[in-house]
Amino acid sequence: MGQGSTGPDSVTMIPVLNPATGEQIGEVPDCGAAGVDRVVARARASFNAGVWSRMPAQNRAKILWKVAEIVEQRLDELSEIEALDVGMSRMLARGFISTGLEMFRYYAGWCTKIHGQSTDLVTEGWGGPNIEYQAYTQLEPIGVVGLIIPWNGPLFCAMVKLAPALAAGCSCVLKSAEEAPLSIQKLEGILREAGVPDGVANIITGYGETTGAAMTAHPGIDKIAFTGSTEVGKRIVQAATGNLKRITLELGGKSPVLIYDDADLSQAIPGAAMGIFMNSGQSCTAGSRIFAQRGVYDQVVEGVAAAAKALRLGASDDPSADLGPLISAKQRERVKALVEDGRRNGAKIVAGGKALDRPGFFFEPTVVSDVRLDMSLYREEIFGPVVTILPFDDEEVVIAEANNTEYGLAAAVWTRDVSRAHRVARRMDAGVVWVNCQVVFNPAIPFGGFKQSGWGSEYGWKGIEIYLRSKSIYVQI
Repeated sequence: MGQGSTGPDSVTMIPVLNPATGEQIGEVPDCGAAGVDRVVARARASFNAGVWSRMPAQNRAKILWKVAEIVEQRLDELSEIEALDVGMSRMLARGFISTGLEMFRYYAGWCTKIHGQSTDLVTEGWGGPNIEYQAYTQLEPIGVVGLIIPWNGPLFCAMVKLAPALAAGCSCVLKSAEEAPLSIQKLEGILREAGVPDGVANIITGYGETTGAAMTAHPGIDKIAFTGSTEVGKRIVQAATGNLKRITLELGGKSPVLIYDDADLSQAIPGAAMGIFMNSGQSCTAGSRIFAQRGVYDQVVEGVAAAAKALRLGASDDPSADLGPLISAKQRERVKALVEDGRRNGAKIVAGGKALDRPGFFFEPTVVSDVRLDMSLYREEIFGPVVTILPFDDEEVVIAEANNTEYGLAAAVWTRDVSRAHRVARRMDAGVVWVNCQVVFNPAIPFGGFKQSGWGSEYGWKGIEIYLRSKSIYVQI
């Protein structure tokens, strides 16, 4: 039935808009609590039957590798859908998906390397002295996991979560973001084609406050892995108390970028510009607070502003476009309100600062100086193409201010001084620190946030460990 229909069998449909035009390009159902019940039951049945969890590890590995091969073969098709759905360029969508599919190859390698520890013990016990035991730990899949992903890179985020969860032997229920659900609809079929048994990997759609809330509170889900806002992350923590399900959270950020006088500005300026403007600033790791040492401050402001002005905005099918629109009218208005609030309170808009007068949800790449530390523009995560640039003189002062935020996801340091690079990197209160680079990730290196930027880490061994539970076994000899 159509959107807004009522009755016991009715389904509310969610319109999907093209962010570049504001026009509807599809619709998906809000599955709600009843839909979650059905899918969780299906996932639980597959897990209890052991069709995946007890499959030989080498067979799981072959299937995960096959998933990567199929995604790679269909890269053009998937990139086109992702770009249209999110509003990003096809080139960026292709890059995200290419990076994501490598997660399946990486975690395919872990399938055969999941093992516990063992030791021989001699101890006193109820049976007397010198009782001998063999003790060992066994790592098991945690069970049915709920995976909730954001809209700013749906396929990439889905693969980041699905690959380790499946490698661990879990059965999965994945909810796509209501704003950008279209590319994810292709993923369930790809997994099935690769050989993932029915019921093991399930895709569901719906609003966060209905379908997402039902997942986080569901007693049949043993773990939730969520990527999204800190506000929603806190609600998930509260909802999970019903059955004390385990939680991994990858949340917001307000990442600092420190550019020293001795930095190679030919690298630092374009690197910092990419770090904030990529995907129109819609990234949790966006370097939205730049601190430039006094000797290069003017050059950094001018350089980042010039980079912002040179970026061309357009739809995903425009090959000349560098940046796309924001995801929605609501997000564009939020970005606009924060920039206008800063302008009214004395901030200087060096570049951009306006929504484009054209169809779609476009907002100019924006560079702001003369910012006070109490401004919302400076303190809040904007999730748009807006960066503040402040000067600094003293290293102790700038490190303290860089860390003076509720977030702790990422940070960057640009300097030619090797000792300074290591010293400052160690003092950044962030889960990932880039030195003379930005937005660098690798499947083998853990990624996660400090403070209100999240709980736990993804990628690497830590990324699969979060989907496992450890059992200790004692055998008296």
